[in-house]
Amino acid sequence: MHSARSIKAGTLDCISLAGRQVKFHIIPSKFAAKLRVRVGLTGVEVIQPKDRDDAAIFHFLRENAAWIVSQLDRVERFHGIRRPKQRSAGHILFRGESVAVQVQEDPERGGPNRVIYNSGGLLILRSSSSVTTPARSLENWLRKQVRSDILSHLDAVTIRLRRQGGKVLIMGQRTKWGNCSAMGNLSFNWRLIMAPVFVLRYLVTHEAVHLAIPDHSQKFWLTVRSFCPETERAKQWLSANGHQLLLLDLREICSR
Repeated sequence: MHSARSIKAGTLDCISLAGRQVKFHIIPSKFAAKLRVRVGLTGVEVIQPKDRDDAAIFHFLRENAAWIVSQLDRVERFHGIRRPKQRSAGHILFRGESVAVQVQEDPERGGPNRVIYNSGGLLILRSSSSVTTPARSLENWLRKQVRSDILSHLDAVTIRLRRQGGKVLIMGQRTKWGNCSAMGNLSFNWRLIMAPVFVLRYLVTHEAVHLAIPDHSQKFWLTVRSFCPETERAKQWLSANGHQLLLLDLREICSR
């Protein structure tokens, strides 16, 4: 039964409609009052209000099966006339894993560009009305991902430290991974999202411990290592790979 499992937002799921296997994405919405479905060049998207569960989604899709399948047929006919241009770009690391980056022109869609992560790849859907470059859209998306990861780990560290930091800033430094200011503000390089998770944990721990111990004394390093047993492994990874991440240019990746 589909209702016994949870559909993760943004990932692909599949349902049988009118004898056809239909893939769809879930788009959570805090403001939607009811379930809605969109069918376009990017596939089937279901707008999910916060009070509707997975079972309601599958029931809704089955109720609208005829319309969804007819719209998919229309989109496929349109593809035969005007197929979107899709080009392979390069590869980047995402949480330590190599993923392919593709840019696809989306002539039917207005508004901002959209970044989708699934099946081990990153797809940038370029809107016909957006003036933002694919590289900038990808960087903005990566910044959001790294902020979420940093805040999650930072909460755990500051609770153990019994210290509360100031602002958390996501920066684009070319020489530093992080910093703790005299005011207790913490800044981190957005490129941390490309490193393995244990590297991010180490750097967040490193800067957070500076809230309690401002220097790099023996006490500082003992505290960091007690909070993050993978400290040495993370430092070795950064020594071997960090400079490549700092020099990475997303404009080049998105234009290949």
